Amino acid sequence: MTNQDILIVLPEIVIALMACFILVLDLYLPATKKKNFGYGLSLVTLMLGAGLSIVYSEPAPVYGLNDLVLMDGLSAILKVGICISTGFVLVYSRGYADVRGLWKGEFFALALFGVVGMMVMTASNHLLSLYVGLELLALCLYTMVALRIDSTAASEAAMKYFVLGALASGILLYGISLLYGLTGTLYINELSVSIVRHDGSMLPRTMALILVLVGLLFKMGAVPFHMWVPDVYEGSPTSSTIYLATAPKLAGFAIILRLLADGLESLATEWQGMLLVVCIISLALGNIIAIAQRNIKRMLAYSAIAHVGFFLLGILTGQASGYASAMAYILIYAAVTLGAFGVILALSRDGVEADLIEDYSGLNQSHPWAAFIMLLLMFSLAGIPPTIGFYAKLSVLQAVVNAGMTWVAVVAVVLSVIGAFYYLRIVKVMYFDDLATSHSGLQFSPKQDARILLTINGLAVLALMPWIGELATLCEGAIGVLF
Repeated sequence: MTNQDILIVLPEIVIALMACFILVLDLYLPATKKKNFGYGLSLVTLMLGAGLSIVYSEPAPVYGLNDLVLMDGLSAILKVGICISTGFVLVYSRGYADVRGLWKGEFFALALFGVVGMMVMTASNHLLSLYVGLELLALCLYTMVALRIDSTAASEAAMKYFVLGALASGILLYGISLLYGLTGTLYINELSVSIVRHDGSMLPRTMALILVLVGLLFKMGAVPFHMWVPDVYEGSPTSSTIYLATAPKLAGFAIILRLLADGLESLATEWQGMLLVVCIISLALGNIIAIAQRNIKRMLAYSAIAHVGFFLLGILTGQASGYASAMAYILIYAAVTLGAFGVILALSRDGVEADLIEDYSGLNQSHPWAAFIMLLLMFSLAGIPPTIGFYAKLSVLQAVVNAGMTWVAVVAVVLSVIGAFYYLRIVKVMYFDDLATSHSGLQFSPKQDARILLTINGLAVLALMPWIGELATLCEGAIGVLF
């Protein structure tokens, strides 16, 4: 292993070693110290991982470990986003997880090992390294969902997720094996050329593409492979749900982009047709079924399905501008979703989950600042100007129109307008309904660090609008080097 190989995977090495260290240290520290020590060490580790990803980033792809992994602008941006998102998750989750007995070394270690898996996914140039990263993340997520052993709902959600996830992993692996049989290579940057050289029947290639696409779309939670999403979001402890709903979406974007837009570019006509159907039904089903939900976590699960459909519209264009808009969209979505779940966590306390929409009735009367932050975040998820969520949707729609698919953009706009209803319902409940009578009322009492970050997170959806062009330029630069 050369120095260059080590530098390319140095963030992953550091985070994996620190995860092991935190897990072992948890056995020896007294109970009064282990929680805060593990928490602080995890945040330092994530900052170190983000810093190393920036310091050793290269705009043009640099390959290492026999070309199994690479470092480029795309992987550097996403690695930093994953580390920052996970840091926010830990800060927001502290109060909630502590009173429920989840705030321990296992939680920190699983979160950090999941980050390693996501980093490997973003930097993979080989189908096996991609699969290893994907499965490392999946195993961490299965365990985090089931971490609350006294909860029947969490155990049921974890079992559903594990069984369906294992099925999807098998389908993806079968697709990868077919690709290898057809092309003779597992390197993503060689797949497209090798497929073109294959002069046999189209059927095996199409079958391999379908299997790979099914595996990837399941991991992203797109229709019709979305069955696990609402149950897992609702049944998981909210401290696990926020992790599941944010950072893995960034890694999912990376593998879909690298595999479809780069590795399987020669089959673009086939996968564009498949993605078109997936996008439209994800937008339709996600937005329409979310209207009927009474549980806010379940509502955000169907919202996530709709947002995956919207982000895939950028991939569907098959153009660099579409990929860049999809990248900006997924970064913005992760940031806003962090804030939304952060508010839910801040309003939860021992014995109160704050997960029913009716619980938020009259929140503006009891906790006006929490209601205002939630209002900004709901507006951003709905894509209402002048929030950054509006820009995210507008950039994807522009890319779709520029690709000559105006009718698809019109359908997406109509379905997004329908979807705005359930976001605005949260606002209506908070500002125009009487105080909730189901219990003594929600208490907005986050830890001081969570309160500060939540304020920054909420106000950022407005304050960052003047600098949104910088984000677009950053994404275009990262994508432009690849394509």
